[in-house]
Amino acid sequence: MNDPEREPMSAATASLPAIKNNSGLERLFTEHYRRVLMAGYRITGNMADAEDVAQVVFLRLGAGDLPTVANARSYVYRAAINGALDLLRRAKTAAADPLDAAAALVSNEPAASPEQAVSNRELAGNLRQAISELAPRAAEMFALRYLEDLSNGEIAQLIGTSQAVVAVTLYQSRSKLKRRLTELQRGIR
Repeated sequence: MNDPEREPMSAATASLPAIKNNSGLERLFTEHYRRVLMAGYRITGNMADAEDVAQVVFLRLGAGDLPTVANARSYVYRAAINGALDLLRRAKTAAADPLDAAAALVSNEPAASPEQAVSNRELAGNLRQAISELAPRAAEMFALRYLEDLSNGEIAQLIGTSQAVVAVTLYQSRSKLKRRLTELQRGIR
C-alpha cells in the first residue's frame, strides 16, 4: 500500500491538454489536489482508487466551464466524497476487478492451492499481455507506479513531465487494462 503522506503534491499542469489554457483549473488542481486525494483515500481505503477519484474530479472540471461557486474548496471536497462513494457503489455491483486481482500477484504471495497457482499464472500472463498493448510511455508509467511503487511525483521527475500528466495517463491506463483483462479472461483476443 502506498503511503499517502509520501506523495508529493506539487503540480505542474501546463502540459496537460484538458487544462492547458485554464489557469483557474490549474490553480484549483494545485491548491486542492491533496485534499481531494485524501478524501478519496479515506473513503475507499485504496490509494489507486483515490487517485482515480481525484482525476475524475479534475477531468470533469476541465471538460467544461468552471462552476461559479462561493467556496471552491468545499465544492471539490464534496465532489471527491461523492466520487469515492460512487466508486464504492459501483464496486459492490461489479464483478471482481481483474486488475486488482492481477495486482495481488505482484506481491508474490504463494498460491493457496495448485489450482490457484494455475489461475495466478494465467492472470499474470494476461496482465503482461494487456500491459504490452498499452502505448510505450503509458506502459512505462504503469510499471513504475504499480510494479515499482514510485509516486506520481517521482515518475514525473524521472520521465520529465508533470505530475498531472502522469496521474491522467495512469488513470486512463488502469481503465484500459481493466477492460482488456476482462476481455482476456472471457477469451476475447
